[in-house]
Formats: sequence, structure tokens, C-alpha cells
Amino acid sequence: MLGSGFDLSPALPEAFLFVAGLALLAVAAWRERQANGFTLPLVALSFLVAALLLLGRDPTPTLAFDGHFVADGFANFVKVLILLAAAGSLLLAPAWLSDEGVERFEFPLLALFSTLGMAMMVSANSLLALYMALELHSLPLYVLAAFKRDEIRATEAGLKYFVLGALASGLLLYGCSLVYGFTGTLRFDVLASTFAGKGGAVLPLGAIVGLVFVVAGLAFKLAAVPFHMWTPDVYEGAPTPVTAFLTAAPKLAAFALLLRLLFQPFATYVDEWQQVVILVAVASMLLGAFAAIGQSNIKRLMAYSSIGHVGYALVGVAAGTGEGVHAVLVYLGIYLVMSIGTFGCILMMRRQGRYVEAIQDLAGLSRSRPLMALALALFMFSLAGIPPLAGFFGKLYVFLAAIRADLVWLAVVGVLTSVIGAFYYLRIVKIMYFDEPAESFDPLPRPGLGLVVAATAVLVAGFPLLPGPLVESAQAAARSLLGS
Repeated sequence: MLGSGFDLSPALPEAFLFVAGLALLAVAAWRERQANGFTLPLVALSFLVAALLLLGRDPTPTLAFDGHFVADGFANFVKVLILLAAAGSLLLAPAWLSDEGVERFEFPLLALFSTLGMAMMVSANSLLALYMALELHSLPLYVLAAFKRDEIRATEAGLKYFVLGALASGLLLYGCSLVYGFTGTLRFDVLASTFAGKGGAVLPLGAIVGLVFVVAGLAFKLAAVPFHMWTPDVYEGAPTPVTAFLTAAPKLAAFALLLRLLFQPFATYVDEWQQVVILVAVASMLLGAFAAIGQSNIKRLMAYSSIGHVGYALVGVAAGTGEGVHAVLVYLGIYLVMSIGTFGCILMMRRQGRYVEAIQDLAGLSRSRPLMALALALFMFSLAGIPPLAGFFGKLYVFLAAIRADLVWLAVVGVLTSVIGAFYYLRIVKIMYFDEPAESFDPLPRPGLGLVVAATAVLVAGFPLLPGPLVESAQAAARSLLGS
């Protein structure tokens, strides 16, 4: 790796987002109410500009900020996905913000600073940078979850997310202090070279305990079992555009950070962390498969669905191989498209000027809104992993990685839980196409929402025809992470 001191060029996209956020904040505070209309599209545009700055960058690992920040091909790939997910989530929000009377400039700016924290998480090269970036990402999310502060559900969601998030931050910080205390360094690259020099010698017990605490803190951000308790209530109570944001971009950042931590400094100690990851993966898949069956609220169902999908992605992590890293990146790229499209459809569930969330409200949708029903059916089939849609290939990649790592039983558990979980996805399709029609939904107030849903539906259905861009980019990112 090349040391670059305090050279800002490796962090140019993050610097751009930071300056854009400060500039928009100053202008919005000056213009006040007039800023509500232009802040959101400018923030979405800022995400796209930052993504363009990342495309085509040199994948050679480069250090900045005295070694606490690393720019490499892995970080470039994940950051592009995060920025696209954040932009897509924001484009779902204008109609909801206007209808609910909370169209304020703070909403997109909070999303911008949270996304900046996610980008810094992906490039964290030390335990200190890990913690600081995680807090920058988390604090705006606590506010966004309670953005509709005059509604009890939203206030409860924000409070629960904040309290449990503070607990997770404490676990993570304690784990970081233990690792530092027993190894004498904060930086991942120094840890990696130190451990490699020991030739795989046994880790100090304190460092192993610290690693478990760090993984526990990250598992909270992933909503993995047993750190999932906040997810259903926060998903249901938070504003729907915020839930869409929560289910896509933050999970990408947390997975990227987990992959960098486990496959760089602790790469020689797969046996020590593999058992923990396997346990969390199995528990998440089982809970996601069974707990969603009895849900009647579609946002709550998607919360349990997200827990299950985190479990499937962790199967790739548990493989402990380069193929596993590649599979996780492909899976996450596909999942963010499916989740944003699904929440776009949920935001279309508007009746007599009021948003509805009951699954039964979708009854007979194929007759009143056939295109919306088709798009939602595509997302449900894909989330269930039914071929030939994109979701099937995501699960195929992670299960094959587990099989080739001699974890056949783990792949079998994944397949069985996928079959069980398919029940509640197919139930939604059955309600839309075979139940007696409910009252029709209101027409779309703005075209942006329909465009996002249509684009994501095309990507989900068309992935088998053109898988190369995602698969090959994920492969190059995995090689960059592993230094091969």
C-alpha cells in the first residue's frame, strides 16, 4: 500500500459530499421554506456525482489520513452501490413528504451526512476510523427514523433505534479497546502484517473476545439475530422512505466493513470467527423464514424478510474464501435493487389521500393496477429466489460458495429456509391476483416514484440477460480486498 499522509485525493468523493452538504445546509438555512423544493434533488444529484468520481478510479490501495483511510477497488465498488441506493431511496420520498406535510430540507441533508458516514465506513482502515464513521452514519438515521415527530409510531421507532444503537456502539467500542489493548495497534494493515508474521499463531484470548464484541456491534447494524430486536418496530414506525433507505444502503456499508475487518487483519484466523458467523447466519435465516409468516403489515413483513436476507449473505461470509466475498457482493447488489423496488410499490399504496400498509389492502390489485401488481410480483418472486429472476442468482452464488468451502449443511439450511420463506412472498402474489378486489389505490401524484419502480423491475427481470457488469465488478472488488 502507498502511504499518502493527509493527501485528500483518495477521499475526493467523500470530500465532495462533505462540502456539498455544508453548502446546501448554509443555503437551505438562509432560504428556509424556499429550500424545501430544491434540496432533495440536489442531494440526489450529489450522490450521482460522487458515484461518477468513483468510476474508473485506480483500484491500487492508497492510504490517507495517516493510514486510517484506504481507497481501493473494493471500496470503490461498494461506495458506488451505496450512493446509487441512497439516490434511489431519496427519489422515492418527494410524494410522501408532500402528502404528510413534512417537506423540509433537513430530510435529504440528514440522508447525505449518513451516506457520507457509510462511505467512510467502507474505507475505514483502523478501529478508530471504523467507530467514527459508524457514528457519523448512525446519528442522522436516528433522527430520520423519528422524522414525523408528531406521530407516536415514528417517535417510538426513533427512540428504540437510538437506545439500542447506543448499546451496540458501546459493545463495538469495548471490542475495539480490547483488540487494541492486546495487539497494540488500531490499523488494519498493521494488524494484518503482525498476524501474518506470527504464521497463524493463536490469538490472545482478549483479542478474540474483542473481535466478538466488534462483530456483535456490526451485527446490530446488519439487523442479524440475536441483535435484530429493533428491526420490526423501526421498519414499521419509521417513515416509509426512511425504511427504504434503512434496508438498502446501511446494510451495504456494514457488510463491507465486516468483510474488510474479517478478511484483512483477521484473515489468518478464519477458524476463530467462522463459527460465530455461521451461528448468526443460521439464526437469521430461521427467524426470517418463520417470523414473517404471521405478519399482516407489509413493512413489518419486509423487516423480517431483511433479517432472513442478511442471513443468506452471511453464508457467503462464513465460507471464508474469495469466492464467498464475491458472492456476498453480488448478493448485496441484487438485494438493494429488490428492496428499493418493493418499497417503491409500498409507497404507491395510497387510498383517499392516506397511506395504507396492510397486506390485505393489496387484494385484487392486478385488476385495478396491473402494472403495479406485475412489478410487485416480480420483486416477491425475486426475493423468494425463484428463477430466472435476479434473486435466484444471488442465493445461488452464496450457496455455491458455502458448498465449495465444505459447508454443505449450511447451504442446505439456506435452501430449506428459502422454501419456507417463499410462502409469505407467494401469499402476497396470491392476494394481488386471486382475492376479491379491495378499493383501488389513488393515482400517482408524481412520476418519479413510478420511474424508480419500473427501473428496478427491469433490472430484476433483466439480470439473467446481462449479469456481467455486476458479477465482474464484484469479482474485481473481491480480488482487491484480498490483495490477489
